[in-house]
Amino acid sequence: MSGDLLQLTVLGSATPYASVDNPCSGYLVSGGGTRIWVDAGSGSLAQLQRHLRLDELDAIWISHLHADHSADLLTAYYAALYADIQLTAPIPLYGPPGIADRLAHFLTNTSARSPVESAFAVHELYDGHRVGVGALTLTSREVAHGIPAFAVRVEAGDGSLVYSGDTAPCASLVELAAGCDVLLCEAGNAQVPTEGAQVHHTPEDAGNTAAEAGARRLIVTHVSRFLTPRQATARAAARFDGPVEYASPGAGFLIG
Repeated sequence: MSGDLLQLTVLGSATPYASVDNPCSGYLVSGGGTRIWVDAGSGSLAQLQRHLRLDELDAIWISHLHADHSADLLTAYYAALYADIQLTAPIPLYGPPGIADRLAHFLTNTSARSPVESAFAVHELYDGHRVGVGALTLTSREVAHGIPAFAVRVEAGDGSLVYSGDTAPCASLVELAAGCDVLLCEAGNAQVPTEGAQVHHTPEDAGNTAAEAGARRLIVTHVSRFLTPRQATARAAARFDGPVEYASPGAGFLIG
């Protein structure tokens, strides 16, 4: 049955700001009755509610603290504590070191620190972090984005999904994605930068990473504003022999 398979729903994939019809990075990953909000970019909370309420989530996982991946945590906080959401316990939140203080710094308006931990049960990620959430197992690896940033491998039964977060090509992502069913990989650079450190994949890099990891399928996401989805998938496909698709907002994928 499809409910037992690992499922990926694209809430948004835009970078670095939301489009009229495409929120920033956000994904709903589910399987075996477990549901996880992966990245909370601007606009993704609205799309999440097409599928479930915040109080129906089993966890939230955040790759890094750039706003196009985390900003909707701020409004999720207000929803969780001051609106029609009825939490029986804080929502487990897995994110980079310092995530609770970053949220509190923005949300605090008086001398009393905002009670972030009343909305979220915060767990800080580290390289190799592994946790079971219901029917899903999440393994996180640190990646190369110039700030603390992580990729995640989600496994359920025979299905495996790896999400790159934002990162330059790096060995830890290839290792994490080894043999996965689906690699959801960003392509935030149209070209390799000529100045400064590289902190994103190009479409060719995404294809290379999928090939090196032996992924069965590649979904390109977080595509540079200077590329169309068709251009990005074509360029990635030149480096990867398997199926290549685009993370179109609202799209759903069964995995495994």
